[in-house]
Amino acid sequence: MGETLAEQLSAPFRVSKGRGFRLADYSPKDRAGIKDKDKAHEVLQMGIQQLREMHEKLWAQDKWAVLLIFQAMDAAGKDGVIKHVTTGLNPQGVDVSSFKVPSREELDHDYMWRYLRRMPERGRIGVFNRSYYEETLVVRVHENLLRSQHIPPSLITPEIWEERFEDINAIERYLARNGVVIRKFFLNVSRKEQKKRFLERLDEPAKNWKFSASDAKERQHWDEYQAAYEDMIRHTATPHAPWYVVPADSKWVTRLVVAAAVVDTMQELDLKFPKLDKAALASLDEARKILESEDDDEKPGKERPSGDD
Repeated sequence: MGETLAEQLSAPFRVSKGRGFRLADYSPKDRAGIKDKDKAHEVLQMGIQQLREMHEKLWAQDKWAVLLIFQAMDAAGKDGVIKHVTTGLNPQGVDVSSFKVPSREELDHDYMWRYLRRMPERGRIGVFNRSYYEETLVVRVHENLLRSQHIPPSLITPEIWEERFEDINAIERYLARNGVVIRKFFLNVSRKEQKKRFLERLDEPAKNWKFSASDAKERQHWDEYQAAYEDMIRHTATPHAPWYVVPADSKWVTRLVVAAAVVDTMQELDLKFPKLDKAALASLDEARKILESEDDDEKPGKERPSGDD
């Protein structure tokens, strides 16, 4: 996946300025200009290989951190995308956080507390499977959830969603100014495709565990969620923390576009292996001399221990 190709594949779905954004302008059925599924798989594998190489440089350089945020309706394919994009990356340099219903301890803090604790360190890639944006989505659709957050009633006003967008933008700007590269992905699945995937989960015993009756009930709020997603992107898409509205009706398209966006992002960082100074190089020379001066002959009767390297 060359530099131009990665940009070409991801740019049409990137939203860097939210003003005037309309979700209706982005089709869940978009094929990203690629009609051949086999070709898409080939390009995806090439992108994953590039990510492996760039991830090693990110780790070695220890300057930047990368945060990938995934938001979507149920059955849009978040888990599959995360699995494919992180395939082959060094597990020591990747942190995947999946955020469920907040605990009692988490509810006794501000809503950003549990997310800020999971921000990636320099040299690492952090993946958020759902994120602080749930506070402008599910909490907005089900406003009764606000009462469980122990917020003083006087602070729950009609302006609370605008205030949360403002706070999130300020936090993301702060993170970006401190070397955290943020890329946000909304997996845009259609209502028809979601129904199809739900039925597949019901029909296949091996997939039953993925389905909950509450998933079907949430579909009753489909229009409310779509309006909430649109407003969220409109208010929080910025040049330093853009959204990608990724078509999700075809899983191979979703994976290809996300991988291309991450490759393009990493390429923008111009990652390189650190260059050692003279003192460090002199130390390596000394180590070489020590190793080369060792007697490699084995002593009779003594077995050389085996190792993995």
